Amino acid sequence: MKKSIFILSILIVGIATTGFIRSQQEKGKGEVPTGLNVGEKAPEIVLNDPNDKPIKLSSLRGKVVLIDFWASWCGPCRRENPNVVQAYEKYNKKKFKNAKGFAVYSVSLDRAKDAWVKAIEADHLTWNTHVSDLKWWYSEAAQTYKVQGIPTNWLIDSKGIIIAQSLRGPALEQELDKLVVQE
Repeated sequence: MKKSIFILSILIVGIATTGFIRSQQEKGKGEVPTGLNVGEKAPEIVLNDPNDKPIKLSSLRGKVVLIDFWASWCGPCRRENPNVVQAYEKYNKKKFKNAKGFAVYSVSLDRAKDAWVKAIEADHLTWNTHVSDLKWWYSEAAQTYKVQGIPTNWLIDSKGIIIAQSLRGPALEQELDKLVVQE
């Protein structure tokens, strides 16, 4: 009798576990995992612009977006900015295969608002999606994206899925060329 109850208990636990696993698999169907690798959904960022207005990364959904981590005090960032400006000017009004334009979401790791704003102006960063929490390396976005050095970036598609990362110099334009409608 005890042996039958034991076997029946194991059978019930097995059936319940199988049902739970299947329900979890069904629940996740069609969802893309959030992460930092190509093919994963880029984590949300919500930081303030220089006017203290919060801007969500997801507010740019529908466009191809370059998430660009930089700072006014970073020499390599400032030397990379002309490449980002050139790409923005070239692609922000282009027709994309699966997107409505191109945007740059600039995340500054500055501590001083004045230096940040002056660098935006000096480097002709003309897009309106500049954000920072002015926490330097302790920035929430930098922590989420595990930023170890700047400049660094992620390119995401119109659905927020990472399609490339660490694009510097001509590599950014080469990647964007793959996404535009060839006329």
